[in-house]
Amino acid sequence: MTEHSGEALTIMKVDPRLDTGVTVYSPAQGVDGRLADRHSAYHDNISPPLTWTNVPDVAAWAVIVEDPDAPRDLPFVHWMIWNIPGEAPGLPEGLPNNAELISPQNAVQGKNDMGGYGWFGPRPPAGHGVHRYYFQVFALDDQIPMGPDTPLNELLNVLKGHTIAKGELVATYEAPTQQ
Repeated sequence: MTEHSGEALTIMKVDPRLDTGVTVYSPAQGVDGRLADRHSAYHDNISPPLTWTNVPDVAAWAVIVEDPDAPRDLPFVHWMIWNIPGEAPGLPEGLPNNAELISPQNAVQGKNDMGGYGWFGPRPPAGHGVHRYYFQVFALDDQIPMGPDTPLNELLNVLKGHTIAKGELVATYEAPTQQ
């Protein structure tokens, strides 16, 4: 039996101004919903490419990736990145795990729950079953004036006041079986 965190995901706590959603897609996700091995922390641990549909008047984008199936009180944060330029149609594969990025320009990556900046790929415990990874995308009306050490709960408070529209992609991953 898989244990789950009891806390709601970030996207469930944010009410956007528009009812129109954001459609999120990644070529790194198989037709079965599984994220490609190269993006897991068991393998190459590189961030997956993402694309999303545009919405009117977006000034910046934010992405938060959480795993609610982690056996702990809060969902496990795998990625927080914000201040992605409003004209960006998505993110390329393999962003460096730096707090501040050169490209996309002005983007800031917060700390994941392993304590590093940027992407930390799926690494569910062996024998824990399939975990779900929620790629939550927020269209914002302004840049977020917060640095990379901003905790998720503070980022959430800003998202509540600036989100025009939101969308998500749910990918799955399970620990590799031992050979």
